[in-house]
Amino acid sequence: MPDREPSGWPWLRERLVRLRQGPRGGPEAAPAAVVQVAVVTDSAAALPADWVRAFAADGGLTVVPMPVMVGAEIYGEGEDDIAETIAVALASGKPVKTSRPSPGQFEHAYRAASERGFQSVVSIHISGGLSGTADAARLAARRVGIPVEVLDSGTVGMAQGMGVQGAVVAAADGRDAAGVLAFAQDRLDRTKVYFYVPSLEQLRRGGRIGAAASLWGTMFSIKPILAVEDGRIIPLEKVRSAAKAIARLEEIVAADASTRAAGQARLAVHHFGNQAEAEELARRLAVALPSCPPAQISALPAVLAAHAGLGVLAVIVGEGSTPGSPNSSGATTIRGESAARGLDGGEPDAGRATARAGD
Repeated sequence: MPDREPSGWPWLRERLVRLRQGPRGGPEAAPAAVVQVAVVTDSAAALPADWVRAFAADGGLTVVPMPVMVGAEIYGEGEDDIAETIAVALASGKPVKTSRPSPGQFEHAYRAASERGFQSVVSIHISGGLSGTADAARLAARRVGIPVEVLDSGTVGMAQGMGVQGAVVAAADGRDAAGVLAFAQDRLDRTKVYFYVPSLEQLRRGGRIGAAASLWGTMFSIKPILAVEDGRIIPLEKVRSAAKAIARLEEIVAADASTRAAGQARLAVHHFGNQAEAEELARRLAVALPSCPPAQISALPAVLAAHAGLGVLAVIVGEGSTPGSPNSSGATTIRGESAARGLDGGEPDAGRATARAGD
């Protein structure tokens, strides 16, 4: 089933349309922003397929697929039946591994952006603590003439995706590469990833947690709630049953979202082989958080599903993307629209861009 973009998410699509069109008015109205920066990311960002199609057509957004190896076969994100292939392999004990994209794939994306007339590229990737993808992007950046800023997102899934969406919005607003990078980093700094897995074994096989942690979870039937912190997977809480773990996951997410500025929280729910559970979790979160737009629900990308295993539920908590420049009142204005300055009264910060250990 394709990714579902519920009613709460077209705010971003509509904002981009308005930014592209520019303000309406007479001949003295300011022209639409000139988009100078192309955005490149990888498929670990878990962006909705229809969203990617809408904004990749003019070359402003490129998603480089991450390879998944099932036995001796190599698959790319987006290939037919890859999710089913991975599910069958995991259930049967067949080895499933992942790898980073090649530098050549990024080089191709950067050259394509240059040929389309973009002046620079901001390239945003899965945490270096989980993959060497950002390193591959940096190798490619040194081979091309167009300036490329590579950003290690320090996260994964739609947490990374929200940073990418923020970058696309900032680019559409006419910001230069430094401005796009800073705004994307600001969005990334505001995201949290919480998830539950029925078994730690697949994470252990992929080297994402230690063998001792996996054995401990298996022996005592612990159902852990995990998080991504500083680019790595960390244990958050230990729960004794699946039902209690999912209920606790819901509580943690609701508590986090409730601390965000009014109307700014955004949610995404990922699943693998348990869509009904994900939809029920999203429904309960909608009841608990009536002021928050409905969560985007999507299958976990293949490169993440290969490590998390069947039955995973992940929830990303982030904030809206509203770039702009301060006006005299301390608010920001985007083509006549007002928003809280930096959403929390502060300006975005360029922040981290340092690679970490890869695949």
